[in-house]
Amino acid sequence: MKALFPTLALSTVLATAGLSLPLMAQDGSSAVLDRYGGLDITREGPTIDADLARKMFRRGNTYSNLERFDEAIEEYRKAISADPNFSDAIRNLANTYYYLERYDEAKPLLARFIELQTSTSASLIAAVQTLGQLERGDGNYSIAIDYDVRAIALDPDNDSQVHVMANTYNNAGHAEEAIRIYQAGIAAMPGNAFFDRSLGRILEQEGRLEEALNAYRSAASKDPESDFYADLVENTERRLQR
Repeated sequence: MKALFPTLALSTVLATAGLSLPLMAQDGSSAVLDRYGGLDITREGPTIDADLARKMFRRGNTYSNLERFDEAIEEYRKAISADPNFSDAIRNLANTYYYLERYDEAKPLLARFIELQTSTSASLIAAVQTLGQLERGDGNYSIAIDYDVRAIALDPDNDSQVHVMANTYNNAGHAEEAIRIYQAGIAAMPGNAFFDRSLGRILEQEGRLEEALNAYRSAASKDPESDFYADLVENTERRLQR
């Protein structure tokens, strides 16, 4: 089974205790979804059955390892129904949907998983990156941008994702989002002169020459040995003086 998250192998995403347990016989848990009213109801206290959720989660993992994905989905759904805040089950269900290319079903689960996280982890980073990528792929740029900006902050050494994101937005005619991406990249990697140059290019494309000049000057200050950046500054200054 391929990994949902681009930076995680399946063994990392699905690692839990008890994966080697044999499949258990079906019992009254088959009515869990009806019993708890589905996946979308918020519950607290005695209406959450954490033990039952873990049991269903282990079953789901076992089915997943056997590549019996329809049955894995059913067990993960039962686990989430018993405990809607069970983030591992939410993540694994999203992973399964992603593998099956059922992206519209994976996206809300990714969003829920992200919402539940209280600290930075590899799983959180991967989920944010993946959800941003899926929303961009669907042309939902107003939704994708916030996840993409967050992904940059969470993974500040990943300069390639910044260029991929910005180029996607700019090529789709969303220059403002591309500008936000490069601004987020500069905030995350302040020493990266090429981000300033790329930001300046889009600003210049949009006719915002004074802002472009400031970006080029920033690039030149970060890489004072570069004739390329120095020439960008000089040429832009000359254009503004005409």
